[in-house]
Amino acid sequence: MKNALVYIAGPFRGANAWEVENNIRDAESYGFKVAEIGAVPVIPHTMYRFWDGTLTDEFWLAATLETMRRCDAVLLLPNWKRSTGSKAEKAEAIRLGMPVFESQPFLALRKWLEALP
Repeated sequence: MKNALVYIAGPFRGANAWEVENNIRDAESYGFKVAEIGAVPVIPHTMYRFWDGTLTDEFWLAATLETMRRCDAVLLLPNWKRSTGSKAEKAEAIRLGMPVFESQPFLALRKWLEALP
């Protein structure tokens, strides 16, 4: 296993609890793929899943951005463009010079990971 932390970025919110749960499960599924190739997935969807509605959206968007900043790379889920948070995470990752990968194809992330010392 490499010590690289890969942040999973994609929508959390949905129109109802069913959509939120499906978004969480999608993030978990991609996180597992990251683990299978040898990196450590960081999945904010699962970290904060039961805290939805507790504090303001501004707090949670700032919290997930700070979590992402502490990672080594970002993996964008296929539907990331419909998420305000994911758009901000991608922009911040690019600003910081972090590698950003689309979930399809997974090959670029795998090659990046293999090239790490």
